[in-house]
Amino acid sequence: MAFSFFLPLFFSLLIFVSSSSNSLLLPISKDNITQQYLTTLSYGTPLVSTNVVVDLSGSFFWLDCSSRKISSFSLRTIPHRSLQCLTAKSHSQTWLSNLEENHVDQDYPCEILPKNTITGKLATKGNLVEDFVAIQSNKDSIFKPTHEFLFTCSNTLLLNGLSNHAKGIVGFGRSRTSFSSQFFNSMDSQRKITFCLSSSSGFVLLGKSKNFESENFRSLTFTPLVTNQNMEYLINVNSIKIGGKKVSFNTQSLSQEGYGGTLLSSILPYTTMQSSIYKNFKSAFLKAALSMNMIRVPAVAPFEICFGSKGIDESQIGPNVPIIDFVLQSEMVKWRIYGRNSMVRVSDDVMCLGILDGGVEQKNPIVIGGYQLEDVLVQFDLDNSMVGFSSSLLIKDTSCSNFRFDSMDVQSS
Repeated sequence: MAFSFFLPLFFSLLIFVSSSSNSLLLPISKDNITQQYLTTLSYGTPLVSTNVVVDLSGSFFWLDCSSRKISSFSLRTIPHRSLQCLTAKSHSQTWLSNLEENHVDQDYPCEILPKNTITGKLATKGNLVEDFVAIQSNKDSIFKPTHEFLFTCSNTLLLNGLSNHAKGIVGFGRSRTSFSSQFFNSMDSQRKITFCLSSSSGFVLLGKSKNFESENFRSLTFTPLVTNQNMEYLINVNSIKIGGKKVSFNTQSLSQEGYGGTLLSSILPYTTMQSSIYKNFKSAFLKAALSMNMIRVPAVAPFEICFGSKGIDESQIGPNVPIIDFVLQSEMVKWRIYGRNSMVRVSDDVMCLGILDGGVEQKNPIVIGGYQLEDVLVQFDLDNSMVGFSSSLLIKDTSCSNFRFDSMDVQSS
């Protein structure tokens, strides 16, 4: 079975929070058919375990509520004139703007049309609701459905394009309606989000860590987060180097005013670049690869640049290919991409560059996709508006799937 959601039962059925902490740990796994990252939430009364797609920069949390065999009797519809509705609308362009004029009833539902960020499709219906999400202590193993979260109930058609295992999308962006923001507000927790994606089993940690592979946390490199109206996670990439040589670009094209530069995304499976950027990047990468005696072979969709893998040295960080550096606020601050995160093996004999042409209409100059984020520890410090990232964990002979969790891994802020 290609879906790699093979987590221990304790993790796979619920969220858990340390009984003495304000931190929350969610397991993440990858559906290798769709290249989507998923986690599992338990919600409603009675509790129902539900798989959802993880949207790292997403503003909203939505579910196909009709997929429940038994309706939740604790679910509450949010009225359209409530503060909660107004807050949700402030982060969405997909609400019905004439509701206030056409419906004077105070209890009329807050209608917001959620978006499938995988396909770009909008729902035709959507009501903002509130319900319990189960919290389970890892000490006493007792369900404690004491935290209510806002989310949107959508129709089943919006699931098209998601993993067959998923019944919605959960966003961890900086908007006040994201899942993570609601958690921080309810738990009064330190506002840190740590992601560790993997081709098998990774995690997201909300809050502060303690004795949690601390040497990896101490070695993070930090760069400022860039603010945009969608409250996504963006950084400024000032230049790109391939094999240590700077690629020639129009500097302004890498950090466009109004778009805030490079987006970090778990929704796109591979990094994409605007066509004008990709053209020069592709040329420079090919030149560097051919100088290393790599042999180009016919492309394999969706990839444009492929090579024969026979005779290419392999190491713990992948095949020996040109190293890609995204240079950030200075020449000393680089997001380095080794062969494990740049090359995708498509057969025993062929590997392809997992960085694609995003087209001329791509909003952000660069979007760093899920494959390039795998086995890299990424921590968003929202209080200080910074993002920290590690080198590939494979260099240290570990990975996101090798982290171990116990009652000392998380602590109160």
